[in-house]
Amino acid sequence: MSRLPRRGRSVRAAVLVAAASVAVGCGSGSGSGGDDTAGAPSGEDRSRLSGELWLNPDGHGPVAVAQARAEGRTAEADALEPLAEQPTATWVATPENPFPVVERLSVAAADAGQLPVLVAYNVPLRDCRLYSAGGAADADAYLSWIGSFAAALGDRPAVVVLEPDAIAQAVVGCEGVEPAARYELLAQAVEILDRQPEVRVYLDAGNASWVTDLPVLADALRRSNVDQADGFAVNVSNFEATDVSAEYGLALSEELQEDAPPGTPPAHFVIDTSRNGVGPPEPRADGERWCNPPGRRLGEAPTTASDLPRVDALLWIKQPGDSDGTCRGGPAAGQWWPEAAAELVAG
Repeated sequence: MSRLPRRGRSVRAAVLVAAASVAVGCGSGSGSGGDDTAGAPSGEDRSRLSGELWLNPDGHGPVAVAQARAEGRTAEADALEPLAEQPTATWVATPENPFPVVERLSVAAADAGQLPVLVAYNVPLRDCRLYSAGGAADADAYLSWIGSFAAALGDRPAVVVLEPDAIAQAVVGCEGVEPAARYELLAQAVEILDRQPEVRVYLDAGNASWVTDLPVLADALRRSNVDQADGFAVNVSNFEATDVSAEYGLALSEELQEDAPPGTPPAHFVIDTSRNGVGPPEPRADGERWCNPPGRRLGEAPTTASDLPRVDALLWIKQPGDSDGTCRGGPAAGQWWPEAAAELVAG
């Protein structure tokens, strides 16, 4: 299987990627799951994702249900069962070497004959020092981290959603983040992940209510190497309705197509539907509209069989029931919050 031609890189980028590729090792450098449109005329579509998505038995939902049943809390287990039945993404956000955990997840999914969805979440100055603050110490540390992440995937299929919020925050402004440097770093991350023959990479592009200047966002995505990636992701950890997200993603894809290099197929995208069942919350004066809003519900089930234009998949990227952060009484970001989980399945 072939992919789009790689873009040119700066000398510095080439040196850094070459160093990271020592860890990546395997991978033909020209293959990926299902994209055989390299050199295709502009306008020819990319292939979609296919196959059964992996249900991680160690996900927060399945573990909570299993624990409730083991402890005799049958009614609670029954209520939360929808969270144990659907495949969700697994977030890899540890600053330590990610190789062991990514390899374990990848092998388990491959043994099950299913497609895992992983989130790489360790960019320097992650989340603009907000509830999910953290990330690698600097660019070199990040490239080493993403190199280990990629190497752990080997030649096994995987979907990687790359760095939620990183591009949108650079666009709107984040103290300490130089946009050009961040885009270059993400472009190198795409390059590294693309060396693995069966990995599909989707750069995060925010959501329909965030960056509404599509030409600016498209430029940021292009500088982040979206043309070499398999596309972008929208609505990660957010609540925008699926139709709104699909319309936004299609408009962004068309914007990207306007100035795409010759032969570049239209960019596809994936939509996070994990918590968008009733759409977004109402605006709040305190500005924390998106942090653990009450009254949300589960969205459409994950699937790679979406018939929406240029949509490769509907995914549960945010694990339903995980906290957005220590707002409205929630635990730390990414931790299981039973009360929030119960509310999501109540409707």
